[in-house]
Amino acid sequence: MNYSRFITTVSAARKASPIRLLTELMQRSPPSLISLAGGAPNPNVFPFKRATVDIGHGMPVEIGEDLMKRALQYSASAGIPELLSWLKDFQRNLHDPPTANYSPEQGQMEVCVTTGSQEGLCKVFEMLINPGDNILLDAPTYSGTLAALRPLGCNIINIPSDQHGIIPKALKEILSAWSPEDVKNCSNHLPKFLYTIPNGCNPTGNSLTTERKKEIYQLARKYDFLIIEDDPYYFLQFEKPWAPTFLSMDVDGRVIRTDSFSKILSSGLRIGFLTGPKPLIDRVVLHIQVSTMHTSTFTQIMISQLLQQWGQKGFLEHIDRVVDFYRIQRDAMLTAADKWLKDLAEWYPPAAGMFLWIKIKGISDTQQLIMEKALKKEVLLVPGGAFNIDSSEPSSYVRASFSLPSPAQMDLAFKRLADLIKESL
Repeated sequence: MNYSRFITTVSAARKASPIRLLTELMQRSPPSLISLAGGAPNPNVFPFKRATVDIGHGMPVEIGEDLMKRALQYSASAGIPELLSWLKDFQRNLHDPPTANYSPEQGQMEVCVTTGSQEGLCKVFEMLINPGDNILLDAPTYSGTLAALRPLGCNIINIPSDQHGIIPKALKEILSAWSPEDVKNCSNHLPKFLYTIPNGCNPTGNSLTTERKKEIYQLARKYDFLIIEDDPYYFLQFEKPWAPTFLSMDVDGRVIRTDSFSKILSSGLRIGFLTGPKPLIDRVVLHIQVSTMHTSTFTQIMISQLLQQWGQKGFLEHIDRVVDFYRIQRDAMLTAADKWLKDLAEWYPPAAGMFLWIKIKGISDTQQLIMEKALKKEVLLVPGGAFNIDSSEPSSYVRASFSLPSPAQMDLAFKRLADLIKESL
């Protein structure tokens, strides 16, 4: 893979921060080293001395005085070593990426920790996008992604999708605008990447099938674009076996994958991780060095201690408990929808994630319905237009989340929504 053609001028100009390199060097040095180099504050003056965090389904996480000194200090920009090591082993075991044993130049699998997967996504976009670049995605999609992309001045090409995700035939048709000569000559107008949320897409709940993923990956090889596999709902798939990932198919080193602990461990701790070809992940780390510097050492240590206590087996058992909860929540929402909305709306049961995507019959745009009238009925959903590339484009959809409300609240909310729809028709 020729990664240089994907990287922006700004990203290509990034150099390692000498101070950040010294910090990482010091952390790998023996205790006998006397360093006068670092600008790190002395942890003995910090007021926090120790912490105990009680754990459901596990022993308390103890952060004693010595570990607390480390937790409150600067750390490596890519992530603390023990968490990185755990995550790399986990990704190898879970996805078995072909790139795991490649050389760095070939696109060897690399991992870095980010402050939530959103930070990773934004830095990937800024690494890849020049104004005027073509990129591919299937909208409706996550509004945070669209908000990150719009200021970068790229041309967003929408790929049609259905309840099973991107439609490969439609993608192939769009890509046919570029000739084999364009690919051979690395034309500037070739799409740089395809972005997709393959499982339990926010907002649609769509999940890509294995066959479609294989077809899409082959098109990526043919037209030489990267795939950004944004997968925060991977661990919220309701049926096993879990779908194979693009990362597991990646023989070229063209997949950048984002994972998140937000839906399964904590959204407030802000821990995500990027997996992808080393030449690209290294560029993201250079950006981290001069922006956030690193994800909170304290939260990394807290999560690392938990993961090491649980092991991969214990972590996956926790995932099973989380999925069981969300499956019950999803089923409760589907029951309420069947009860109140059957003749007023259409939807598909989501196979993953936290959302039900509802098309309201007879209403061409839900913006006014939700933002003005729904509040008076004391029910709130997200109007579908928020997830369109052009947010002013009318949408007959609304997004309902089943993560927080109780079954009784879902029932009452859909009764109120049904009353509202009937009044508006």
